[in-house]
Amino acid sequence: MNFQNFLAELKRRNVYKVAVAYAVVAWLLIQAASILFPTFEAPAWIMKVFVAVIVLGFPIALIFSWAFEITPEGIKLESEIEPTKSIARRTGRKIVALTIALAVVAAGLFVYQLVRTRSTITPRQSEAATVPPNKSIAVLPFDISVAIPTTLTFVKACRMKS
Repeated sequence: MNFQNFLAELKRRNVYKVAVAYAVVAWLLIQAASILFPTFEAPAWIMKVFVAVIVLGFPIALIFSWAFEITPEGIKLESEIEPTKSIARRTGRKIVALTIALAVVAAGLFVYQLVRTRSTITPRQSEAATVPPNKSIAVLPFDISVAIPTTLTFVKACRMKS
């Protein structure tokens, strides 16, 4: 099988469309997890495992899209279907429609995350103005009660600059 035929077969079996759909769904799931996991106080390693499972699932999804085809009778092996009776074109359109719908949901989730991030920054900035940090320096006025000529000159110089 030459390379041109291989690429044509990938297209006929909707492997490209499954790859794009998987990428969109994976991104949507990762965005949702990045919002929901902190809400439920999940440890940081759970997000790492979640992303790893999604990444490892990508080649599996491509293999399934190569080997199987969705038909009105259900999922069948691609070898059991005659090329003339294949409905891969209609299935491909459904995959594209699903991908577009999920991309719209993902974009909405992304916008929500941006808006939520901006709204949580504002209260923290006002808190910073009222609550001192853990390490702070107190600047106190000083008054020298001993009349030593060298210290009086220093005090006068400090008061002149301020």
